[in-house]
Amino acid sequence: MVFQTPHKSELFIKLAERLTFIDSNLEAYLQRPPFISNLVLLDEAGEGLDFKMTAYPHMLYLTTRLGDFCVAFKDNHTIAFGIPPGITAGISFQVSPRIWQVLESGGQIKSVRDFTYVTNSRVVRNHIRSEDGGYNVELVVEADDDATIAISIGSDRQLPKSIEPFSSILESSQERWQGWFKRVPPVAEHFRRTYAYAWWVMANNLVKPKGTIYYEAMMPSKSHYVGLWLWDSAMHALAYRHLDPELARNQIRAMIACQLPDGMLPDAIYDEGVVSQIDHPILAEVTKPPILSWAVLKLHETSPDLAFLQEVYIPLVRCNAWWFSMNDDDVDGLSQYNHPYSSGLDDNPLWDYGMPVESPDINTYLCIQMNSLARMAELLGMDAEAAMWQRRAKAIVNRMIEDFWDETAGVFYATREDEPIPVVTPFNLYPLWTGQLPNEMANRLIAHLCDPNEFWTDYGIPSVARNDPHFNPEQMWRGPVWVNINYFFIEALQLAGRADLARTLRKRTLDLIMSSPGMYEYYNADSGKPGARAAEAFGWTAAVFIDLAIAASREEEPTLALPPAGAEKG
Repeated sequence: MVFQTPHKSELFIKLAERLTFIDSNLEAYLQRPPFISNLVLLDEAGEGLDFKMTAYPHMLYLTTRLGDFCVAFKDNHTIAFGIPPGITAGISFQVSPRIWQVLESGGQIKSVRDFTYVTNSRVVRNHIRSEDGGYNVELVVEADDDATIAISIGSDRQLPKSIEPFSSILESSQERWQGWFKRVPPVAEHFRRTYAYAWWVMANNLVKPKGTIYYEAMMPSKSHYVGLWLWDSAMHALAYRHLDPELARNQIRAMIACQLPDGMLPDAIYDEGVVSQIDHPILAEVTKPPILSWAVLKLHETSPDLAFLQEVYIPLVRCNAWWFSMNDDDVDGLSQYNHPYSSGLDDNPLWDYGMPVESPDINTYLCIQMNSLARMAELLGMDAEAAMWQRRAKAIVNRMIEDFWDETAGVFYATREDEPIPVVTPFNLYPLWTGQLPNEMANRLIAHLCDPNEFWTDYGIPSVARNDPHFNPEQMWRGPVWVNINYFFIEALQLAGRADLARTLRKRTLDLIMSSPGMYEYYNADSGKPGARAAEAFGWTAAVFIDLAIAASREEEPTLALPPAGAEKG
């Protein structure tokens, strides 16, 4: 990953890897320094050059007083710099291929990655010196008409000893990106700028198979969330189904491939292993909400494939069984969260009162999952099994009404040790999404949802009611708007027969995302601005935008409702 140092004509390079063989702390990568830092463009005398950056999907232009330097990726391991022709210039940087630690009984030095830098031009100056455990490198070349300086970072592999002309690297990069964008379905004009950026995010966050990642799949954010997350992968598939159905299926396959023997699906997967247990704020198994079956059906609607349904049906049944066998301590037919992070709503105030918690959201997900399994069973010719899933889905709705519904408040309260948790969030309204509530009950939930003092903001649905004492519009899941939650409620409103409200929420969600130049993890519920600590280039924000923009465009301009690219017959 290449970044510009803020307010400086300087770049740095980080690795989208956890590297737990260096540090077993699963979150250590978030604090790890760049692999390459202080990367500066040089003139003939070795003085740094100021530059102005212009970014394109396939390359960067770094405009200097000596001309345009260019940057492009050759492959997963190699970044190439094109030097303006007819000048003497180069780059300097600091690289830290090892990490050292002082221990109580001594110390250790571990190699991070192998490293090579190479040029196809005549070398004028090539200096490398050790400093502070790393190396300072300075390479200046006499550039011909197609000069390249390349940096390669890898492991257990032969790094390149030569490099092709920059024009060849740039042409390949451009062809890759043009091929990607040519497959994108059309949308209405007013969505296109943000839509293009969303598709860039969907490509940029992809990683190739490696280690425990068995399929090409998408990270939520290479800089903030290294690995594949369970419910993120389901959301990513929503977008990929419009471009490449097989890539969408691989988001599901990648998670199922790491299913544990008891049926649990891990919270996250990365090249060196899986995350299935976390020791903070408590020690417990950790997964994420079970929405893969829901996503599989979304994909089947766009690109029917009975063989894929057959492939994933049993693993999804085993996942469903795990939720009820391992997460229902009082055996009342309602599942519980044993760790806050299994909800995906890490710091939501629903978990402030201790764990485990029986909550409407997990049981709504399970209802939707069982209805999805019912439809899959029906499509696979298993009518008796389909009827069983439908009965179980209806039964869990009845259990939620019996145990969670508060007639006075008109919401479904989460419970801890059979006592209601005094917090109001959109997750207390989740059973609306089942589409199986009595009309009067559904209308009361919709009244809460549409109350601007609670949830109906100009930007969508805050993660805590605005009039709840726990509301904080800047703190992750304690108030900001998350667009995946907007998406779920758009569908819930459609199921409730309120297409008018669903369209309003869809428009507010699209407008919110378009109001910022990037794609952010979450947004301030009062201002609509990106959260101060929100991850950028965030996966499911891009995926939600793509899916909603396509749907909105096809309503606005029916001629855009063409068969999706790569659609297959079941």
